[in-house]
Order: sequence, then structure tokens, then C-alpha cells
Amino acid sequence: MTVRGDVEFHDARSVRPEDNGFASGERLTPEFPVRHRPLKAKTGQAVTQLAYARAGIITPEMEFVAIRENLGRESLRGGMQRDGNSFGAAIPDFVTPEFVRDEIARGRAIIPANINHPESEPMIIGRNFLVKINANIGNSAVTSSMAEEVEKMVWAIRWGADTVMDLSTGRNIHNIREWIVRNSPVPIGTVPLYQALEKVGGIAEDLTWEIYRDTLIEQAEQGVDYFTIHAGVRLHYIPLTVDRVTGIVSRGGSIMAKWCLHHHRESFLYEHFEEICDICRAYDVSFSLGDGLRPGSIADANDAAQFAELETLGELTKVAWAKDCQVMIEGPGHVPMHKIKENMDRQLEVCGEAPFYTLGPLTTDIAPGYDHITSGIGAAMIGWYGTAMLCYVTPKEHLGLPDRNDVKTGVITYKIAAHAADLAKGHPTAKVRDDALSRARFEFRWEDQFNLSLDPETARSFHDETLPKEAHKLAHFCSMCGPKFCSMRISHDIRAEAQKEGMAAMAAKYREGGNLYMPVDGEPPMPKMPEPS
Repeated sequence: MTVRGDVEFHDARSVRPEDNGFASGERLTPEFPVRHRPLKAKTGQAVTQLAYARAGIITPEMEFVAIRENLGRESLRGGMQRDGNSFGAAIPDFVTPEFVRDEIARGRAIIPANINHPESEPMIIGRNFLVKINANIGNSAVTSSMAEEVEKMVWAIRWGADTVMDLSTGRNIHNIREWIVRNSPVPIGTVPLYQALEKVGGIAEDLTWEIYRDTLIEQAEQGVDYFTIHAGVRLHYIPLTVDRVTGIVSRGGSIMAKWCLHHHRESFLYEHFEEICDICRAYDVSFSLGDGLRPGSIADANDAAQFAELETLGELTKVAWAKDCQVMIEGPGHVPMHKIKENMDRQLEVCGEAPFYTLGPLTTDIAPGYDHITSGIGAAMIGWYGTAMLCYVTPKEHLGLPDRNDVKTGVITYKIAAHAADLAKGHPTAKVRDDALSRARFEFRWEDQFNLSLDPETARSFHDETLPKEAHKLAHFCSMCGPKFCSMRISHDIRAEAQKEGMAAMAAKYREGGNLYMPVDGEPPMPKMPEPS
């Protein structure tokens, strides 16, 4: 970072009691053992990937991203099969660093990479790249601990999370976040409003710009890569939610709505948005402009409140871009299938093709305990239409704080949705893994099937429940159909028979050709070819 010459070390703000919710003694989570001195842009400098991209500079982060996105493509050059419908996305056959730079310069992609998070490997979010997924973790005021949240973070990454959001509330927010960031090889996002609210004892009306600003700096110095900012919740939009079935369901949205109504003014997030941009550009913290008025039920999908806020998010995107800040836009929520594409189309139009980042959406409201499925359906669809990153939903959605098993289920569900979207978009290498697993399945290569799957442990355990012996890993059947009714084994038999018949037919043809041989003058006739016994 320092080689670029546009950043400098500075003394971090001291950790204050309110940063950890006034926890003390045994209730205080220990500090991370190593304290780093944070970097910050020099006065007048912008150190964002967007600023570099606009200046024509290809950064090491951009080069790294190109390598990651190209994995598997080099070996397929000349043999790629592109089928699918990309709905206007411009997915290249091969991703060059220059393509990455251009997409970032246009605002169509972001690399969330705070200059104070060197542990993170650069990744890119944009609709012309692979669809990414985010996993949410975080303690609450009533449950969980630092060790549990760090374990959940590592666990989520193991199963494929591309980014992780720390949505901690309650005590010890600062120290828990430090442990998470320092252990995370992927970008970390937060909602700074949650910690700011804890600093004022949970009373939304007592929030101030000064407290919020201090919280932004605190988290930027720690290395948070992107902030969810609910600046689109405006005072005159709040009455639009009165007739909703489920009102305002976003935590951040409801907090700001309460503040606006109490003070009878626009939110400090909206009024001070340019100052927020100045903080973000000094550390390269990306914006995730929050959808505080997203629908919390399918009855409220695509209503006036939701789309009014989206218009404001489009306006704020332009403000952030003018400050060289990277931006993505958050989206719903609860949306029935026939209304999903309208969300994508309007976001692209209103927000200048900034990356879309959606929570699902959930396509029905009748399945508490199974909302990873109801949302996975919507996630696959909106990912196909152009959403760049999908925020996972776990089985515990609406019911409680997810544990590690819920985290795994949510991540795997959303890896499936993201991959299905890449397939439907015609991504150059999306089919490679599918085809490899299909061949392994048809050839009864069980270990290859397990290892090529998104969840090898579950695939192997399900198989071994009924066929546990190692010899069964060589069997040409599974317990579903058994050896006599296995369709793939029967297909093998059919192919073998066809091959045998084909060989016999060719032999007969050769024999027939031999019998047609006409001897030349004076040459004895050829003996007739015998029929096979």
C-alpha cells in the first residue's frame, strides 16, 4: 500500500468503553493481541479502486481478480460452449486486467478492499463476473460470543462465502469485529448504525451525526471493507409504508425512520452523505447502499415506498461516484417470482448499472424454517437476471440466530443459486464442473462424484448410510435402485450391446465384401468366407 505514495500511517482513535457497549470485567471480550497502526489517504488523495481505475491504473488487486475469475478458462480456450441468456450482461470469454479496470471505472463492478485489511484476498462484485454470495454472522444482545462468531466466519468461508457481514449487536462489538477482520481472508461488511445505536443505549432518537461519524472512522481504521448505509430512508417516504402488511422490516431502516419522525427532519445519513463519502474514500471502504424500505412480505413487493427509496439510492450513487467511492446497491427482500425481473430492470436503469446485492428474494411467506429454500428460488432467478451478489438466508430466518449448521445450509443453498445463475447466463466455465460430475456419475466413479460436489461430506455420508463398505465405492449401482434397476447401469449394458452389434455388423460387411471379390483372368477364385458359428 505504501509503495503507491498516497497513504500514510496515523495514530488510531483509542478504544472507548462505549465501543464495546460498556462491557467490563469478565463480560469484556479480550482485545486482539496485535494492534496495527492504520493507514489513511494523504490529504487530498483518493485511494479507492475506482479512483485508480478512472486514472487508467491497473492495480495489483485488479490483476489478482482477473486471475481468480479466469480459473479454468485458459484450458478451455477454443472449446468453450456459450449457451444461456445473459439479459444484456457483457461476460467475456477471457477476463483481462484491463477489462476489470474498465468495469470498475464504469461503476459496474467493485473490489471491496479496505487499505487496512491486508489479510483479505481481492475479489470482485459485478454482473459481468461470477455471481458472488455473502454470509451474515454476528452476536446478538442475548446470545453468542467472539469464539462462536469467528468460528462461524471461518465455517462460512470454508463452504464458499465470498464475503461476510458482521451484524453484531449488543456488547463487545468492537473487539469481536477486530477478531473477525484479523482472521478473515474475504471482505468484511458491517452496518455501522448498529454499533452507533449501542453507543446511545439503544435509543434511536439519541443518535447524532457526530456519534455515527466517529463509528465510521473506528470501523474504517479496523479494516471493514464495505458499509451498509441506509441513507435512502427519507422523511417523506415513511408515510408510504403505513398501509403495508409488514411495515418497515429493515433494522437500519426502522431505526432511521424512527429518528426522522422524532426529529421531523431528514436523516443525518442523507444530510451528511458527502462527508460519509470523504471518510470512505480515505480508506477505500465501499458503499452498500441499504434498502431500508425493502418489502418484508410478498404483499408489499414492488410498492411505492420500495421504488421511491430506489430512486434516492440512484441519486446517492452518483454523489458517491463523484467522490471516487465504490458503490453497490442492496435489494429485496420478499418478492414473488413474477415480480422479480422488474426489480432487476429498475435497479439497472435507476442506479446506472451499479452492482445489485439482494437478500434472496424470498418468493413466498409460508415456510418459516425453510426460508433458505423460498429465498434460494428467488436468488437463482435474480442472479440470472443480473444481480452481482446474493446475501444468504438460513433456515433460522425470522426465527432466531443461526448456528454453524444453519450457516452451512445457507451458504450451500446460495452457492447452488449462484451457480445456477451463472449457468443460465452462459458463463464460459460454468458447465465444466457439472459436466465433470455428470461423467463421474455415469461412470460410477463415486469418490470423484463426492469430491466434485459442493458438499462432499454430505454426499459421502448419504451414500455410506446404506452402502458403507469401501467395496461399494466401486459398485455400479446405489441403494436407490439397486443393481437390477439402475438406469445408468442399464444404459451401459445397452451401449455395450450396441457396440457388440456394431462390431458384428462391420464383420458381416467385411465378409460380404470378401465374397464380392472378382478374380482376374487366370486367377483361382477366392474361397467363400465362412459364416460365424
